[in-house]
Amino acid sequence: MSASTLSHYKYSDDRLRLIIISSGNVKDPEDWKRFPESNITCEVQDPAQAWNALTVGAFTEKTNISDPTRTSYSAIAEAGDLSPFSSTSSTWPNRKWPIKPEVCFEGGNVATGPNDSVYDTDDLKLLSTFHDPQIAQFSSFAATSAASAQAAWMAARLQAEYPDAWPETIRGLIVHSAEWTETQPRKYLRNNSKGGCYQLAKICGYGVPNLERAISCAANSLSLVSQAELQPFDKHETQSRYVSKDMHIYRLPWPVDVLRDLRETPVQMRVTLSYFVEPSPGEIGWKDRYRHASHALRFELNGPGEDEEEFVQRVNRRAREDDEHPGTEGAANHWRLGETRNVGSIHSDLWSGTAVDLAGSNLIAVHPAVGWWRERPHLGRFNRQARYSLMVSFALPGQEVDIYTPVAVQLGIPTPIEITI
Repeated sequence: MSASTLSHYKYSDDRLRLIIISSGNVKDPEDWKRFPESNITCEVQDPAQAWNALTVGAFTEKTNISDPTRTSYSAIAEAGDLSPFSSTSSTWPNRKWPIKPEVCFEGGNVATGPNDSVYDTDDLKLLSTFHDPQIAQFSSFAATSAASAQAAWMAARLQAEYPDAWPETIRGLIVHSAEWTETQPRKYLRNNSKGGCYQLAKICGYGVPNLERAISCAANSLSLVSQAELQPFDKHETQSRYVSKDMHIYRLPWPVDVLRDLRETPVQMRVTLSYFVEPSPGEIGWKDRYRHASHALRFELNGPGEDEEEFVQRVNRRAREDDEHPGTEGAANHWRLGETRNVGSIHSDLWSGTAVDLAGSNLIAVHPAVGWWRERPHLGRFNRQARYSLMVSFALPGQEVDIYTPVAVQLGIPTPIEITI
């Protein structure tokens, strides 16, 4: 059920499901002629704005036209660009609703030719099976529907690989593995500020997911996943008010000695926090994103030289003050999105810095922010538990240093030994 069509409150069961929705298409050929301006102004369509859904847009790598009757035609979008079919959330009010779409998969391209004509050719589409095999075995397939089908395939592969993974985790892994193509930042990143990256995300999401990156670690990169529950809110012990309750602290098992030896070597860390919210009963909260969701969660990283006690005090202070966007202290300058990531119910960001800096930033806090569970306690939801999945990946791009084995040994993970026969 989408956020905009929820007209009354009904909590049917506790089974959580991952819903994958296409973002909606730019359909008018006249709009294709104005690519990509038409995509920037064509908004993601209902119900794809729903907070808990994984919304899928389209990009394309298809630029080759082999039809001999269309030799004078060329693809509108270059390889790695947004698909001419894909809608965006670029025109949504800043900081009010989630980043949509979250990810992009292949959705095909459109051709342009003589006299400013456009042609929706099969050469630039995907190939799929036809719904009626008595008529045809195969058919062309394109746009955000094709992209969302590929996202569902990836979700199924991840669920098969990790049978115990929650829906929050599957959604998180898809987003966590996404990267922008070389073309997307070049075309849509106006400046390399956090605001510029946020606007790029509202056009291309977090990028294009990669299945191998989502399911595997390598010697020079590793991923950690936590599935946990916390209670965001509770009633004050002595006063008639409701307050934030739980905060989880994670100590990251980085090979500190290895990082310190690498000193100024560039490193990257990706953090993704995925959870589901309960939409506000009725229409209350539609105008205030902090009251639409039952609760919000945030993650925060300690800065180099900030010890655990100082870190906990800082995050506690922010939580008490209901600061929705902590990130102005600590490791804030290292993040690509920073506080702009704190929209919707999935938050993903890339930390970049030196190895010695990351060696001193090894604590992540997950803590609650305000929501209607706390603000409307008469509905009896203030003491509900909330599930979340936290994903952390660490990589040394272009380096041959083994960081996986020291962490595996520290965590007690069996290290496979290759035997050559």
